[in-house]
This record gives sequence, C-alpha cells and structure tokens, in this order.
Amino acid sequence: MSGDKARPHADDLAWFKSSYSAGDGGQCVEVASGSGTLHVRDSKAMAGPVVGLTPEAWAEFVGFAARHAA
Repeated sequence: MSGDKARPHADDLAWFKSSYSAGDGGQCVEVASGSGTLHVRDSKAMAGPVVGLTPEAWAEFVGFAARHAA
C-alpha cells in the first residue's frame, strides 16, 4: 500500500498542532477531524503516516494520557 492510497485526503484536512508544542522542534502531534475520524500525525513528518481513530478511541487515548502524565 502506498502512502497516497492510505491517506488520500490528509492534505485537505485542517490540522491543529498540540498546545504543548513549544515550537523548539520537540515531540509534537497534529490532529485533524474529517469524515467521522480523527487523524493524528507527527508534526515534523507531515508527509509521513497518519493514524485514523474513531472519536471514542481518541477520547480513550486522551483520557489514558491524562491519567499517566509525567
């Protein structure tokens, strides 16, 4: 599977960078919503892979991350 087939519309989405991004090149993610799916990608590798999650899976992930924050 090519990257183009896996993410045919990623460039058309409105991406939002994590509010925890300090702009210094640290670990950052971007999130976009579209077609009932939340898309997540590495903000430093915008042409790289995109993970698609259901809204329920995203909420579970965010809750998990909040409970296990350093």
